Amino acid sequence: MQLDKLVNFYKVMGDKTRIKLLVLLASEENPLSGQELAERLGVKPPTISHHISKLKEISAVYERREKNTVYYYLNQKALEVHHDGLFVVLSRSGKGEKSMDELKEREQILQNFLKQDGTLKTIPAQRKKKLIIFEHIVKDLELGKKYSEKEINEHIKLFHEDYATIRREFIINHYMYREAGIYELNPREMWVK
Repeated sequence: MQLDKLVNFYKVMGDKTRIKLLVLLASEENPLSGQELAERLGVKPPTISHHISKLKEISAVYERREKNTVYYYLNQKALEVHHDGLFVVLSRSGKGEKSMDELKEREQILQNFLKQDGTLKTIPAQRKKKLIIFEHIVKDLELGKKYSEKEINEHIKLFHEDYATIRREFIINHYMYREAGIYELNPREMWVK
């Protein structure tokens, strides 16, 4: 589950040495080797190896080997994704129940875009309507269950033939998390609103 990854990220980041490592990597124009990092922090190389392995678990750093030396780089994008993930969860929590007007609007959109047999007439172009349709499609998926790509495709085909587009939208809009071809439903608080 993506929420577990977010929690793990902050557990890993809760160490002064790891923060110092990231600051060093961020402040240097060139990558640094483990030996250089150990010298600058005044610790032994095995200590650096331990902390680097933890940072690699959360994709905060990556490495490149040149001959016999391994150089470490800051993965700015991964750090931004985790940082933004927390604010996405926080911004969606604590919101009350939907008002009657919102529920009526949702029902109207579903009636306009769904045929009698429950399949989609078309994928809405307007983002707000599209999100309501996607929420309708994922409502029968189970939280905590892992789905193969084939299973997700078959589920989406019950609603629309363009399963690739809708599957991609599930990831983009945080309805689902994908890793190594396995899909998992995110908690509702993480969904794009």
